[in-house]
Amino acid sequence: MTARTQFSPVFLLLSMGLASLAARAADWPMFRGNPALSGVSASRLPTVLEQKWAFKTGGPVGSSPAVVGGRVFFGSADSNVFCVRLGDGTREWAFRASGPIEASPLVLDGRVYIGDINTNFYCLDASTGRELWRQGFDDKTKSSANWYAGADGKKQVVVGSYDFKLYSLDALTGKTNWVFETGNYINGSPAVADGVTAFGGCDAVVHVVSLADGKQTKEIEAGAYIIGSAALLDGKAYVGHYENEFLCIDLRAGKVAWRYRDRAFPYATSPAVTADRVLFGGRDKRLHCVKRDSGEAVWVFPTRGKIESSPVVAGDKVVFGSDDGRLYMVALSDGHELWQRELGQPVQSSPAVVTTT
Repeated sequence: MTARTQFSPVFLLLSMGLASLAARAADWPMFRGNPALSGVSASRLPTVLEQKWAFKTGGPVGSSPAVVGGRVFFGSADSNVFCVRLGDGTREWAFRASGPIEASPLVLDGRVYIGDINTNFYCLDASTGRELWRQGFDDKTKSSANWYAGADGKKQVVVGSYDFKLYSLDALTGKTNWVFETGNYINGSPAVADGVTAFGGCDAVVHVVSLADGKQTKEIEAGAYIIGSAALLDGKAYVGHYENEFLCIDLRAGKVAWRYRDRAFPYATSPAVTADRVLFGGRDKRLHCVKRDSGEAVWVFPTRGKIESSPVVAGDKVVFGSDDGRLYMVALSDGHELWQRELGQPVQSSPAVVTTT
């Protein structure tokens, strides 16, 4: 199966007024904010957001931003990786890749890791954009990179490709540690927790792979193509698939713990997972909130377009975009709308939520 495009026809990267808060929260160094891909921010948001700046690129921006040390990193369909200042949107550098970029960057220890759709995966100096190394895969990379520490404490990067393979690479040198081959394209980012990585793909399987040696420990049939990323918490993986179901998978038992089904539309976003709730968007144009322990529906929030932008939970609020061209903020408690902003074009990039002084 050829997966959905991750490109939004939006030519602007926006700072959604998050720089107006008083206390600085943690950075957002990667897709979904952390290796478990939980999509939960330590920041707190006001009820009304204000646009601070916009940065125009030469092509659509489907890459979700990473924010580290007062700088914003993201890719564009114009084949550039950009670094801009969080405070005012001024460009610090741009790196020209070999092809358009749909993946989101990982920023780790002063380096940026990101792939393009022309088979190259890059490690860049976060301060200058200088290429430090590259790895060539056998097909394009839409998966966003994740990381883990090996037994020796050294950082390793893990990323999937359309060549059906999951790669573990030494973060400093790019040397391959191990390769795990699946049965089809890997679209989503591999989630990392408790010594394993869990991910799905177009082979309709959730794979659980040991980070120590790249050996599969569990294989769970999902029932349909998986085009988003899973989120991990307490030994469970939460992920949706193309045949209109959202799943909670018990990774230790290797089986589905519960299934959520509403209307006949695929779930393509990556979920946000809190202590008691799971939130995810669907092509049914709605954001869904369910109980984490049972999958029972809590509320749904309707928009005017399909939702491919993965939601982020910040305190008692949830922010996400829609193909109706709007950025929304709703209450976590009951899903009532708090604020929205018309951006003019479909929003498929996922928010990064940080606060600064």
